Amino acid sequence: MRIVGLTGGIASGKSTTSSHFKSRGIPVVDADIVARNVLKKGTGGWKKVVATFGEDILQANGQVDRAKLGQIVFSDPAKRQLLNRLLARYISTGLFMEVLKLWMKGCKIIVLDVPLLFESKMDKWTKPIIVVWVDPETQLHRLMTRDGSTEEEAKNRISSQMSLDIKKTKADIVIDNTGTLEALNEQFEMILIQITKPLAWTEYALSRQGAILGLFSIFAGVILCKTVL
Repeated sequence: MRIVGLTGGIASGKSTTSSHFKSRGIPVVDADIVARNVLKKGTGGWKKVVATFGEDILQANGQVDRAKLGQIVFSDPAKRQLLNRLLARYISTGLFMEVLKLWMKGCKIIVLDVPLLFESKMDKWTKPIIVVWVDPETQLHRLMTRDGSTEEEAKNRISSQMSLDIKKTKADIVIDNTGTLEALNEQFEMILIQITKPLAWTEYALSRQGAILGLFSIFAGVILCKTVL
């Protein structure tokens, strides 16, 4: 199995790139969706977060008000790190289960879409790693336009993540998304060729088909050994 790492920064265009993979039939495991699920009312993650940050972060229906929680953690690095620690185990387990489901279905290539790919050390499980990059000015402008936020609010959100310039140095593939949507599409088409190339033997061995073939080989070897003996 080939697990492609996809990351970037807020308002960099990572979600657009992720959607392109989905439209081509390549399954995507989205860490943001997993994170939302682990915060649903009554879950272990929900209980830990409410116990730590109080019931003021809840909506009338008991669900976490993500916007209110975001205002708290994005303006306070210590609280942001605390939130990450509280949810890390639940999110990593959720991601593993999603990957396992796709493995069971026989998927040979999947994309792991994780904003904090490097920060969470999940990059060691992915190859190649794609970083969607934009320059700081473009990122700030796009975020303010998208969310209607103030410059200070947008800068707080951006500074809460590893800078895209640093992520760029850790990437196997960089998508420069400072241009138009058409330019992004052109880069994606070229990357798609790289991503969908035949699996290496090590990748095939990790796929469900490879595992089944490996077990069959072992079984056949045992039978042959018994026959010879």
